[in-house]
Amino acid sequence: MKVDAPLYSFDAPEDEVRGLEAKGYAGAFTYEGPHDPFFPLLLAARASRSIELYTAVAIGFARNPMILANIGWDLQAISKGRFMLGLGTQIKPHIEKRFDMPWSKPATRMREMVLAIKSIWHAWENGERLDFRGEIYSNTLMTPMFNPGPAPYGLPPIFLAGVGPRMTEVCGEVADGFFVHPFGTRRSFEELTLPALDRGLEASDRSPDAFSISLQVMVCTGKNDEEIDRARQATKQQIAFYGSTPAYRPVLECHGWGDLQEELNRLTKQGKWGEMSGLISDELLEAIAVCGPVGGVATRVADRALGRADRVSLVAHWTRDPEIWDDVVRDLTAAG
Repeated sequence: MKVDAPLYSFDAPEDEVRGLEAKGYAGAFTYEGPHDPFFPLLLAARASRSIELYTAVAIGFARNPMILANIGWDLQAISKGRFMLGLGTQIKPHIEKRFDMPWSKPATRMREMVLAIKSIWHAWENGERLDFRGEIYSNTLMTPMFNPGPAPYGLPPIFLAGVGPRMTEVCGEVADGFFVHPFGTRRSFEELTLPALDRGLEASDRSPDAFSISLQVMVCTGKNDEEIDRARQATKQQIAFYGSTPAYRPVLECHGWGDLQEELNRLTKQGKWGEMSGLISDELLEAIAVCGPVGGVATRVADRALGRADRVSLVAHWTRDPEIWDDVVRDLTAAG
């Protein structure tokens, strides 16, 4: 199994990516947060040789297919074939109020976005006329001045993130890989995610073997009981934040905890952020996160993969210390 890790530095990721590469990580990723997710990967590509680089995720709806096609082509070329374009939707308030971009039919919009990007790349690869016409996106103009030509190291795969069944189906239908959101459980992965992905793969007449799944798993661990307890409390806060979002309710409903989403959402509207983690039971925490001593993390993460995920990233909101994962990375990588 491939093990990936985040790149936290937005302006000087060179030493960080070299360290991850030396430790045996297969991939390093950025995400849409306080800074643009693409710029650090440009620096990381120049400073590394073999590690794969990707966004997990960049917000697709904050951009458009042509911009993403250009960025994907360029980072794939600069990294000499090591880039993966990872996209997510975000939610309506952020798209409309933070990015000032349109929101409608998110599954349809994401499906067309991926198909449009691939159509643009196809036109560049083969010199054919660009003629993508969808319900939401339309890309029909490409002059020689703006055509970079065939990709020297092949085209990058496109990964999508999703939680709900429709978006997950879309991913299986049009994308090359899927990011399993860290707000998930072994049961939701087995009963919700995999069936939806398989429906999408069947619709596109593709085998699961031709598709990649990246499992993002929250982990609560530490060198002693005190550290583990701090990790558990920090992770409960993150779970409460995710759980307040209506789009993530299916994961809770899978365990009969659907009503908790409404209660968490009510507290966010009242600004009572400090009270939310108190609603997260130990049972819920341990269903979502892998909890316990470091020595048992690799086995439990591998069990969560259900033989379908081929890469994993360990999500720990309570630490940025890469040393704690050294043995876990070794064991997971050796597991194949």
